Amino acid sequence: MESPTEPSADNRPGATALERRLRVEFKNPGLLRDSLTHRSYAFEHGGVTNNERLEFLGDSVLGLVVTDLIFSEFPHLPEGEMAKLRAATVNMGVLADVARSLGLGQHLHLGRGEELSAGREKSSILADALEALIGAVYVDQGLEGTRRMIVELVGGYIRNHVEQGLVRDFKTSLQERAARSWGRVPEYKITSTGPDHDKRFEAKVYLHGELRGVGQGRSKKEAEQAAAQEALNSLQLSAGAAGEAPADPDEDQASAQA
Repeated sequence: MESPTEPSADNRPGATALERRLRVEFKNPGLLRDSLTHRSYAFEHGGVTNNERLEFLGDSVLGLVVTDLIFSEFPHLPEGEMAKLRAATVNMGVLADVARSLGLGQHLHLGRGEELSAGREKSSILADALEALIGAVYVDQGLEGTRRMIVELVGGYIRNHVEQGLVRDFKTSLQERAARSWGRVPEYKITSTGPDHDKRFEAKVYLHGELRGVGQGRSKKEAEQAAAQEALNSLQLSAGAAGEAPADPDEDQASAQA
């Protein structure tokens, strides 16, 4: 007898709501169910498929579509800036934010341990689930349908980064600004969790001994970039609150590229 909490293709009120938000109607509802099933749930319910294979596929599809979008829409950007723009778009923080905007957490199937530890709000779980969802749409709808969905989800992030002059190396920009303001470089502290094949990193960046940014990523570099970006945002807000002129993005970008 099926557990009342086990996801099934016939029990789809939440999935239907999610499909409406995505403007996607799955031909195979089982793919949607699998994309939302965390390994902790699958472990507790033998025989249930988790979302890791779809996440692997979705990661590649997302990278392809974002790269193609950047290449097509911004012909003036050199290769180095395109790479930075892609990295600023497909990182864990952005993907988790997109997942939250979709209310994806409420649709996830999690094991008891993750439920008790606020797994529905964890950036790593949300980002992975979004990639798995992209993989599921690709299998079900093909590349064109998936491309439309991805552009709607992250196209705004890409355009905002370009319009605001944020296509830069956040870590280098922070280092330049810290040197100007305090005469010293930022300090990073890195921690990691998870098995060797699926490690997650958290970086904390300190300026003049004060914690100014925290970031997560699948590599130390990604986590440090996310922490540096948060620190830069914090400095911008602090400058605005103090009535100071905000830092010139072009100046920071020129410093980062020097």
